[in-house]
Amino acid sequence: MKVSNLSFGASSLGGVFHSLKEEDGVKAVHAAVDNGINFIDVSPYYGYLKSETVLGKALKTIERHRYYLSTKVGRYGKDGANHWDYSAKRVTESVYESLERLNVDYVDIINVHDIEFADLEQVCKETLPALVELRNKGIAKHVGITNLTLRHFKYVIEHVAAGTIDSVLSFCHYCLNDDALLDYLDYFEERGIGVINASPFSMGLLTERGAPEWHPAPKPLQDLCRKAAQHCKSKGKSIEQLAIKYSVSNPRIATTLFSTTRPEAVLQNIRRAEEPLDEDLLREVCAILEPRYRDTWLNS
Repeated sequence: MKVSNLSFGASSLGGVFHSLKEEDGVKAVHAAVDNGINFIDVSPYYGYLKSETVLGKALKTIERHRYYLSTKVGRYGKDGANHWDYSAKRVTESVYESLERLNVDYVDIINVHDIEFADLEQVCKETLPALVELRNKGIAKHVGITNLTLRHFKYVIEHVAAGTIDSVLSFCHYCLNDDALLDYLDYFEERGIGVINASPFSMGLLTERGAPEWHPAPKPLQDLCRKAAQHCKSKGKSIEQLAIKYSVSNPRIATTLFSTTRPEAVLQNIRRAEEPLDEDLLREVCAILEPRYRDTWLNS
């Protein structure tokens, strides 16, 4: 898979971060594909099926060869409540349900979603073998795992047959306040595993608007990120531009996912990724964030 270095995360299409007008979400997907983004990631968990449904409407009028599509299994929800099911039976059913919502015959990557919530033994012995079977049938072209806790990637990879895992999706670990993903790149490269980086804005921490109320990051880190955003603004710059450019600048990372429902934001992020990296501003922001650098949090 030859993916664009910036890619479209469809979580926002489920109203995960803010409410949306469905037609705007559809236009955002088209804006992404029409302007060079060729990788789209989604999950039935986002918006409790809504994101896949809205994305499916957008994909109806886009030729299948123009994009790679990734979705997930294992994490779900309904009526405001989360639930998880990593059984072979459920994840197999889930893939076929996703295909129907997405209006496609196959997905390019099927991921085990947020393995930190799973019994890793079950993931290795039951979930992944079921997905490999779907890969063998051509229903999915590749198999991946997603996770916040980086060490879990190694555990799973080392407890399944070589070649089981084609890709990993890590979020909030290659951005201005946390580059812990770097510690694992050699490991992934040695095994031919592709790396997807998600959330260059660290789920809203690295924005002028600031993190949403539900953000799990510790308050000292949130305070420093606000200080960094204000510093960029005082220089007539945008922390969002710096965050995007930093995240897409490592050639060892295949692609970086961002999410939005606004077509204009898609175009803005593409421009941000194309602008030169302000090395002086990067050093200044890193100095501000240094006291809480790599300060992570538990997923929720």
